[in-house]
Amino acid sequence: MFQIGGIAIVFASVILGYTMHHGKLAVLWQPTEFIIIGGAGIGSFIIANPPAVLKGAMRGLLGLVKPNPFNESAFAELLQLLFEIFQTARREGLVALEAHIEDPDQSAIFAKYPGFAHHHHARAFLCDTLKVLLTGAVEEHNLTEILDVDLERMHEEEAAITSAVNKVGDAMPGFGIVAAVLGVVITMGSIGGAASVIGEKVAAALVGTFLGVLLAYGLINPLASALEARYRSEGAYLRTIRTALLAFARGDSPITCVEFARRGIDPSDRPSFSQLEGLTRRKAA
Repeated sequence: MFQIGGIAIVFASVILGYTMHHGKLAVLWQPTEFIIIGGAGIGSFIIANPPAVLKGAMRGLLGLVKPNPFNESAFAELLQLLFEIFQTARREGLVALEAHIEDPDQSAIFAKYPGFAHHHHARAFLCDTLKVLLTGAVEEHNLTEILDVDLERMHEEEAAITSAVNKVGDAMPGFGIVAAVLGVVITMGSIGGAASVIGEKVAAALVGTFLGVLLAYGLINPLASALEARYRSEGAYLRTIRTALLAFARGDSPITCVEFARRGIDPSDRPSFSQLEGLTRRKAA
């Protein structure tokens, strides 16, 4: 949501400053420049990346329209869920979790936490690890390695997406120069015409350079940075699950498990100990 406001400020500031210098907005409307720069950018993005990265980038950029789902309330909900899962396993044994982790969509526990239930990465991460624990065939250090490998692969996938978007942004000034050079070529074909006609064509050519630089540093690269920040929030959310699972695997009590997890949350999103105590007391009751 903030990204939309930021984009509006960037373009409004550029246009306002331009008009204050008595610039004519009609001169900036050059559809052919948009076609050249935009088409070249999209084409290069498709050439350079596999379908998984293309889909991930589209999904991630569209997700920036919505507020960050990994906020303080999301972490509080996660800690509640983890406590209930661990409490159920402690009272009734790990076998009691089998029905919940085999079919999370039908789980009465997961149904209480819609924010978590709709996060497919986190749900699979938790359920798959609990399935491993249910087999009883993994030692603590091996479990740590399994979780770290999983998180590392997710991070690599996300890094590939942000890198791809950044590269398109870095290429925009170059595509702007291409559009400008083509405009100059057209201008040279009219070199014997009136000065006003030549001036219009030169102005149209320079719009290409302007658009390339503006799209790179005012839109695409900032969006890539916002996407990277969103992925960092998601990574913190998954690491919270990792911390709690490792504590649970070594036999800590449910409240100790979620306290370990709470301590790993960024201070800006971390519930206080008293808040956690209140949440877990309600669940225990």
